[in-house]
Amino acid sequence: MANIKALLFDLDGVIVSTEKNHFIAWRETARTLGISFSEEDNEALKGVNRVDSLKQILKLGNKTVSSEAFESLLVFKNNIYLDSISTLSEANLLPGVDALLRKAQSMGVKIGLGSSSKNAPMILERLGIKSFFDVIIDGNGVTHPKPHPEVFLNGAKALGFHPSECLVFEDALSGVTAAKEGGFLSIGVGNPLLQHVADVYLNNLTEFRLEEYA
Repeated sequence: MANIKALLFDLDGVIVSTEKNHFIAWRETARTLGISFSEEDNEALKGVNRVDSLKQILKLGNKTVSSEAFESLLVFKNNIYLDSISTLSEANLLPGVDALLRKAQSMGVKIGLGSSSKNAPMILERLGIKSFFDVIIDGNGVTHPKPHPEVFLNGAKALGFHPSECLVFEDALSGVTAAKEGGFLSIGVGNPLLQHVADVYLNNLTEFRLEEYA
């Protein structure tokens, strides 16, 4: 497990918790379509990009819309979400994030983000941690969403390392699957459903000891 050169993080649920914000935005979007959308339904959207999430909601309600209406719904959802996270700050970082980023930087371990969120750079900026990231791969830079490993493979390539030299931190099954498919060691964080799926499981990042890997 030693000789890790880079850390690749998912965003939502690992660095900051905005799942509730996404849920509220999707629920409101579904409501405009006359579709009931529960927290259980939202669980299936974790790690899924915006376009595919809307497709799943439409399928859930057995609805079809025009391409123009589809695009309008994506904008509608994103505007609600962005409004709800307008007050994000360092205070919203999940436990252990800041300390781990500082430790990695001090040890010369590279840091990357692999997220399906197209808002990732803006969110990192608001959290005050964007400067820690050597590479940011978001929803704008991938063709295949998780569970395809492209987002993490692109991150490793941009950092100049082989997947075996990188750790991936994820809170969603789709993300852990992507990591393992790409040949990365997967660290499941904060989601008990990952306890027997990820290579290593942590309740939160305060439990992680970088010295054991780097």
